Amino acid sequence: MDSDGRADWTDFERAVGEVLDALGPADVVTYGEVAAEAGYPGAARAVGSVLRRSEGGFAWWRVVTSTGRLVPGHEREQTKRLRSEGVRVRNGRVDPTQ
Repeated sequence: MDSDGRADWTDFERAVGEVLDALGPADVVTYGEVAAEAGYPGAARAVGSVLRRSEGGFAWWRVVTSTGRLVPGHEREQTKRLRSEGVRVRNGRVDPTQ
């Protein structure tokens, strides 16, 4: 899956892509929020799959777990990108007191 081949995407993938495309700098959402906003509540894990397959086609760093935890294995890069947008990150999580 790549952002240029969206015509081949499923309805779910297109809906998730629209939600992700609408995120702006310093917007932080959970996988579950993306799924719900796309019209597929309960499909948080599937949102993660879309992000993985998109090969960087979306601002993946703006999506965190329901507890604010960063993407395992990508914490350093995600922290760097979020902080550059003014988001506070502490101990591998987005600081909810912003």
